[in-house]
Amino acid sequence: MIQKQVIIKSADGYQLPSDPALNTAGAPLLEIMQQLNNDIGFEVLIKKNIKPGSGVGSSAASAAGAVVAANHLLGNIFSKEEMVSFAMFGEKVSSGVKHADNVAPCIYGGITLIRSIFPLDIVSIPAPPLFITVVHPQIEVKTSDARQILKKQVLLKDAIKQWGNIAGLVAGFIKNDYDLIGRSLEDVIIEPIRSILIPGFDEVKRKSKEAGALGGGISGSGPSVFMLSKDETTALSVKKEMHDVYNNIGLEHHVYVTKINNEGVRIKT
Repeated sequence: MIQKQVIIKSADGYQLPSDPALNTAGAPLLEIMQQLNNDIGFEVLIKKNIKPGSGVGSSAASAAGAVVAANHLLGNIFSKEEMVSFAMFGEKVSSGVKHADNVAPCIYGGITLIRSIFPLDIVSIPAPPLFITVVHPQIEVKTSDARQILKKQVLLKDAIKQWGNIAGLVAGFIKNDYDLIGRSLEDVIIEPIRSILIPGFDEVKRKSKEAGALGGGISGSGPSVFMLSKDETTALSVKKEMHDVYNNIGLEHHVYVTKINNEGVRIKT
């Protein structure tokens, strides 16, 4: 640690802001320094391995990683909830709004429900074994831009259906009910609008479900798309379908198959 400043360095060539107040890793650290009001400072080397604007939580990864690392250096003085509160300042830099959608699962691990932001109320939800296939088309969709195209008002009938799907998804996780999880993976409010920014979205979703995926949707604000599967064999079949769609379009892309990380951010020593 260094005294009274935050120094940002990038290790992988992405043009990240060097001003800590404008950096998703730096802003939370400035907030920690302000709260502690002592002589500490931080030097941060960021190796993202995630293209900014990908929709897979690159801003949350930077914010959560910086906060957890700082907490480790400080002797683990903050709770997980407090760390999420700090990390939310990084999300504000990224999207213009403080939210915990991504930083909470980064820090808590697993699947989390954000019942409230003010005051912060985070609920960890148990889930059955699930495999996730994610395709990342190599285009950028900025979170702030994706927010701007959303409707300011939602029809009551759409809200009712969305609430039902959210409740069904949570119940499906808790009950280990894969069919219910699949039926509930339907977004009738945001996906129909944001999907127009993602080439091949409808075809990817259709072919993935034909390959056996439970369902899925837009990852974050896009352009990445995720699909959930019961087993690795199905997830790999979904991966092939995703490759085929984007190869036919002629769009560079990357596809990943992974499982839910129930541990969250880890300190490697």
